[in-house]
Amino acid sequence: MMTLPRILLAAAALLAPSLATAQPVPEAIRAQGALRVAIEATYPPMAYRDPATNERRGVNVDLVTAIGRELNLPIRWEELAFAQLIPAITTQRVDFSGSAMTDLPSRRERLTFVDVVSTGAQIFTTVAQQRGATQPTDFCGRSISTPRTTNYFPQAQAWSEANCVAAGRPPMRVIGSDGAAASRTDLMAGRADGAILGAEFVVFLAQQNPGTFVVVGEPISRNLSGMAFDKSQTVLRDAVAGALTRLIANGTYGEILRRHGIERQALATITIDAGE
Repeated sequence: MMTLPRILLAAAALLAPSLATAQPVPEAIRAQGALRVAIEATYPPMAYRDPATNERRGVNVDLVTAIGRELNLPIRWEELAFAQLIPAITTQRVDFSGSAMTDLPSRRERLTFVDVVSTGAQIFTTVAQQRGATQPTDFCGRSISTPRTTNYFPQAQAWSEANCVAAGRPPMRVIGSDGAAASRTDLMAGRADGAILGAEFVVFLAQQNPGTFVVVGEPISRNLSGMAFDKSQTVLRDAVAGALTRLIANGTYGEILRRHGIERQALATITIDAGE
């Protein structure tokens, strides 16, 4: 009988038969002497500036650094605003983005992704406002704040229709905010009973504010977050995917995610363009 790890490895082999072996890095990138990697360092725990030292830290920072070592290339960081990432990739100002970017079919018109972690819309609240809520359905009839510019806003509305209204419960009242900081403020000020942000960001908030926030059940959606490449850069993409596959095998990938508290979001195998 084939064991679970062997099944996973077999599945990975079907997706990318040779990722476990070293993939060639394009000669043009070898010639430039470094990997030029875009990073948006305002989203902890994936990439952010340590307020005490101003050093760049985070899951994606550590993963890209490990990829560079695996490919025997130093990293040349390009710190950009999130809105600048896709233009920088598609104009080849950078070789790829090391920032957390959701792998969406609409984005794959211009980009191709190496998926790195799972993510999703996570409901959370404060200890004071929990009122016995332990599952997302406990928020049917209650208010939730989430950024209106993200996928979490329509996902929360669709989830409410499917899991509250369709079950005869009152809908979850979804409040669109101007961003993650605004949703957190809505929650802390009592303008909302709860909030929805990315699962990894909620982990970070709980770590930074012990005893303040409570995670409510599992995320109400599942997405894949990945490193983004221009669609023409499939050779480099596969080299990075291969490096990550080897980092899973040698334990480095798991150790990095544990270090930042998001080991529950680990992928068993590295996938390409698998987001929905």
